[in-house]
Amino acid sequence: MSIKKLLPSQIGFGGAPLGNMFRAIPDDEALAAVHEAWNLGIRYFDTAPLYGSGLSEIRMGEALSQYSRDDYVLSTKVGRIMLDEMEDPAKRDFGEKDGIFEHGLKNKILNDYSEDATLRSIEDSLKRLKTDRIDIVWIHDPSQDFYGDSWLEHFNTARTGAFRALTRLREEGVIKAWGLGVNRVEPCELTLGLDEPKPDAFLLAGRYSLLDHSRALQRLMPEALEHNVDIVVGGPYSSGVLVGGEHFEYQKASPAIHQQVAKIYQIAQQFNVDVKAAALQFSLANPAVAAVIPGSSRPGRMADDLAALATKIPAEFWLEMQRQGLIAANAPLPIR
Repeated sequence: MSIKKLLPSQIGFGGAPLGNMFRAIPDDEALAAVHEAWNLGIRYFDTAPLYGSGLSEIRMGEALSQYSRDDYVLSTKVGRIMLDEMEDPAKRDFGEKDGIFEHGLKNKILNDYSEDATLRSIEDSLKRLKTDRIDIVWIHDPSQDFYGDSWLEHFNTARTGAFRALTRLREEGVIKAWGLGVNRVEPCELTLGLDEPKPDAFLLAGRYSLLDHSRALQRLMPEALEHNVDIVVGGPYSSGVLVGGEHFEYQKASPAIHQQVAKIYQIAQQFNVDVKAAALQFSLANPAVAAVIPGSSRPGRMADDLAALATKIPAEFWLEMQRQGLIAANAPLPIR
């Protein structure tokens, strides 16, 4: 199914911060962020068991339970099972994502991309989300940013397990669409080359932003268009560093990244452009992209995102960004 036809708009609500990403968020603040997004017209919500060991799903389920299930699109992810056994969140091995959910719940996380685990994960998510169905299911992180050199082993387990289970669920009408939810383009490219039932879309986080888009632009986006596989862009602010945060790739940003951000801000100031607006509009300008889902953890963030999306940006800003090599020369630009 075309994700572009399924999603109600080009912007959705990214639920990673609801899992206490980087900081402990009070329950009332997290719930208020979801309700504000709803009141602003947002009808696509994304979450995952990994986000705080189920905390994001629990909070999102609590908030969305007040609304009609027919009025919104919901996606979550498989590949991780939350166990009743407890562990220290700060000591988990999350590869490049170490420490990002140390303020989440303490339930031990089991990585498993098999068919049985995929079905169990969906059942568990339905309970946490307080719903009877999930529209889109992403296979979460079978990629090198999480597993390093052993990522192909997990990808192959997903290929023979989660891929087939989700294809069957889609054919049976249990879910409407499935794909990969990753932070690297390589698993997406490998998936498109398989002689198996194709995914409907990819949720690609951090790989099509102002700070990092070259590989996705040159290779993945053209292939995705050719295969009619849509892209949902996550992490348009590159873990926050583009909008005043300290993180890039889920870790403290390096001096080199801060220098690159400073150059972007210098050009933005020259043309009186909001960098948040530039980040969102750049990601959406590519014809392969169906939607963008910035994360939101407190009231006010989504209102800012919507305002940024509607802001007019002068063509001269984009051309100067290209002239200084901050945007690839052949990148589609949101010039109106």
